[in-house]
Amino acid sequence: MTQTAPLAGNSPSGQEGHWPRPPKTRVIAVANQKGGVGKTTTSVNLAAALSMHGQRVLVIDLDPQGNASTALATEHRGDVPDIYQVLVDDLPMSEIVREVPDMPGLYCAPATINLAGAEIELVSLVAREARLRRALASFDSVELDYIIIDCPPSLGLLTVNSLVAAEEVLIPIQCEYYALEGLSQLLHNIDLIKAHLNANLQVSTILLTMYDGRTRLASQVADEVRVHFRDTVLDTVIPRSVRVSEAPSYGQSVMTYDPGSSGATAYMDAAREIAYRAASV
Repeated sequence: MTQTAPLAGNSPSGQEGHWPRPPKTRVIAVANQKGGVGKTTTSVNLAAALSMHGQRVLVIDLDPQGNASTALATEHRGDVPDIYQVLVDDLPMSEIVREVPDMPGLYCAPATINLAGAEIELVSLVAREARLRRALASFDSVELDYIIIDCPPSLGLLTVNSLVAAEEVLIPIQCEYYALEGLSQLLHNIDLIKAHLNANLQVSTILLTMYDGRTRLASQVADEVRVHFRDTVLDTVIPRSVRVSEAPSYGQSVMTYDPGSSGATAYMDAAREIAYRAASV
């Protein structure tokens, strides 16, 4: 399906056109070691929403499942050059980055199944925690406004590489029972990386996902997260949405698959918050 050009004018707040560009490239790791909390969905849809409003965005797929690559219609099977070769074989990042079809300004660094072995292979390499940061340092990203890194559901070396390369962490938290379980370990790891490997790292954004307004539990979890993290939590919450789940099977984000859906509207609002928060700092 082709991108719907008028989408920018259909945004709920009525704001049209380009959002403010950040003063320098924002590198954001989307991380949570729990699976199924919406990391890939969030990475892909925020990136698509930002690109629709004049931002130049690169999504780095750091999950061996390659779901972000699938959702962005970027080939990631067979011998396609991918992020594995960048991390392990020192292939330049510029040789794997591809522009997403029908989405001007949106790019993807794909992951193939080869990435599944990277955790083991990285162990013996020099500066194993900083391989992605080094690759980005030699990549001409001056024209990019955002680099969004989709992390795997673990706290292994791939996620560590992401956190060492990024300056910001966005944590999706699902509005369900046990939502905060394991989060303390992620925050502890972030503190360790900040202390020893990346002093500039900060948790800049918490996004509440899978919100079901019909249940008391969802509102209780949302309230608890807001008490814990205060202004770090976006005002926008992402509702449960069938359309969001369907979109990747068509090689699309929900922003193009069904622009009028509740999920697309929510991700557009969340992306706007992220863009304007940076502009107001």
